[in-house]
Amino acid sequence: MGKQFNRLLLALILISQIPILDGCTEASTEQATLSPIAKLGAKAFVDSSLSASGLQSCASCHAPETGHSAPNSAPVQLGGTDLNIQGLRNAQTLRYLVHNPAFHFDESGKPVGGFFWDGRADSLSEQAAGPLLGAREMANPDKAAVVAKIARSNWANEFKQVFGSNIFQNIDLAFEKLTFALQQFQLEDAAFNSFTSKYDAVLRGRATLTEQEARGLSAFNDPNKGNCAACHTSSKAPGGDHPVFTDFSYDNLGIPRNTRISANEDSTYFDLGLCARSGLTDRTDLCGAFKVPTLRNVAIKPSFFHNGKFTTLKDVISFYVQRDTHPEKWYGRNSDGAVKKFDDLPTLYQANVNVTEGPYNRKLSEVPALSDSEIDDVIAFLMTLTDGWMGR
Repeated sequence: MGKQFNRLLLALILISQIPILDGCTEASTEQATLSPIAKLGAKAFVDSSLSASGLQSCASCHAPETGHSAPNSAPVQLGGTDLNIQGLRNAQTLRYLVHNPAFHFDESGKPVGGFFWDGRADSLSEQAAGPLLGAREMANPDKAAVVAKIARSNWANEFKQVFGSNIFQNIDLAFEKLTFALQQFQLEDAAFNSFTSKYDAVLRGRATLTEQEARGLSAFNDPNKGNCAACHTSSKAPGGDHPVFTDFSYDNLGIPRNTRISANEDSTYFDLGLCARSGLTDRTDLCGAFKVPTLRNVAIKPSFFHNGKFTTLKDVISFYVQRDTHPEKWYGRNSDGAVKKFDDLPTLYQANVNVTEGPYNRKLSEVPALSDSEIDDVIAFLMTLTDGWMGR
């Protein structure tokens, strides 16, 4: 009885902290246009009964109100069998992942693509499997437990109608069909790939940036200023496709350690990113590198970077341009008073941090690449990347 009461209390607390979704059983108003498989994915996406706790769904960590990213400013979300264990990384946005390639090394040897912060999944379907079985997330012990939950759901008959009356007798196939349905939902639902921001209207010639937004775009693109476009491409592709504001690459930015993540209480624990994934453990040059995310809908995200260190765009951009000129603003100090720069990486891997590209190539006490007013200009531009612009 005590455990049930605690879980109920935790659920009430979470409900008070997380934005309410638009609809209880549907994750979008575009359901009528979805295929039967994608409709199943939509139901699964918001169904908390698929978790071990019975309190967590895909939408719990990927809320529509925040561009299908983390629903609150916590650095990581809670998970586990009783929804009381912190995750290790900030929940990424699921939008515009249809454009994301599978992980590979390009012709220059640079790592590109993949899903998750370390690119370990090669498709949306494979990505969907991770949280379902993750001990710090939905915490199902195995595929059979997930399939049993589908069989008890209020959409079990629809699942059988689409995939066959005997589908639940084949655990591996049923689990595969579930993750495929989640993938199809994300591929088909317009909310995940709408290109409906003000900037899209500008690219279509239907709107004009304000003076401040235009200044922000200029600083965003300028290699001697923000140099953001070096990784967050802002121009149309050669074929005319609108940009998704990422080149799908990886970068090591030396993000400060986040003490709000309980795992970081262990001074020997480090999230090494790309080099920690299977098959790349010998690539120590990749330690500390994380995937470059899209900047679309970034203005409605409540936390940023793989460890959720920052909760405002002002801090994010200020960190970019002041990391090396004024490191004392962002890092703690050693016992001797020296700034403990790049403190979320072992000393051995701190040489991997990007210190050559602008704006990271400036020296201590030099003038940052962007002034305070120019940072505000860039933020004004980033606000034009939010989906659902109505012409205001």
